[in-house]
Amino acid sequence: MSEFIVGLTGGVASGKTAATRCFEALGVFVADADVAAREAVALGSEGLDEVVAVFGADVLDASGALDRAAMRRIVFADEAARKRLEAIVHPRVRKALRAACEAAPSTYAIAAIPLLAEGGGRGAYPWLDRILVIDVPRETQIERLMRRDGVDAALAEKMLAAQSNREQRLAIADDVVVNAGSLQALEARIAELHARYLALAAVS
Repeated sequence: MSEFIVGLTGGVASGKTAATRCFEALGVFVADADVAAREAVALGSEGLDEVVAVFGADVLDASGALDRAAMRRIVFADEAARKRLEAIVHPRVRKALRAACEAAPSTYAIAAIPLLAEGGGRGAYPWLDRILVIDVPRETQIERLMRRDGVDAALAEKMLAAQSNREQRLAIADDVVVNAGSLQALEARIAELHARYLALAAVS
């Protein structure tokens, strides 16, 4: 059982996945908000029933599962619709993440929450003991996005604009890893934090 929980977040293309893999390699349990969000509206779930009640059966595909492309079109075109969807999904995600982390076999657990700043920060997740932000300069994000997703600079800028900015993320951070260097540098920094979190968990 883990009573010490660290929220890990960061902007798009900051290296959150690489950071969580470093923690997992050290034996730390990681609960992923993206996975929890998919499960919250999986086929047969109460969450999916609620989505259909709000948005209608047109958001389902032929198998009865959520048509994610159709849902994306709706919420990107309508701010009110996006908020209605978030009101269905986010509470379920928070509940699932907390339960998974508290049941984790490791001394402490990581809750990987890409949109932590956008989703209310510490106010929405009062059970997080620390918040770790994986940070990179904006220019590095754009460069990585262009390389990773094959997009141009203009689209990369739009993708960044859709998220909280760097300052907003850093404002909620207890710990920051600047991930602008090599994988080895990231691994070394995560190892330092791992030692700190083990010590903090021991006295919590």
